[in-house]
Order: sequence, then structure tokens, then C-alpha cells
Amino acid sequence: MKNKFSLFALCMVLLLSLQSCEIVGGIFKAGITTGVIMVTLVVAFIIFLIFRMSKRK
Repeated sequence: MKNKFSLFALCMVLLLSLQSCEIVGGIFKAGITTGVIMVTLVVAFIIFLIFRMSKRK
């Protein structure tokens, strides 16, 4: 009986650790997407400012 419990405990630990890796992977993917969007917005804003300043001259 103790051997079955040890096997069950090992399986539970493995399942929980695999889900944790999936969650962390999802967070990093969301972080990369957010970073790309933010960089794109900053570059677009800088280009907007350059065009706006060039129109004044």
C-alpha cells in the first residue's frame, strides 16, 4: 500500500510541476506580446512627433 501512495505522490508532483511550467510559459508569452506592442507604440509616437515638428518649418 505504501508503494502505491509513493507512486501517487510522485505522479501528483509531476503533474503540478508541469502545469506550473505551462503557466509560466503563458506569462512570458504575454510579456513578449505586451513588450512588442509597447515598443511599436513608442516608435509610432516618435515618428508622429518627427512629422509634426517637420510640418512647422
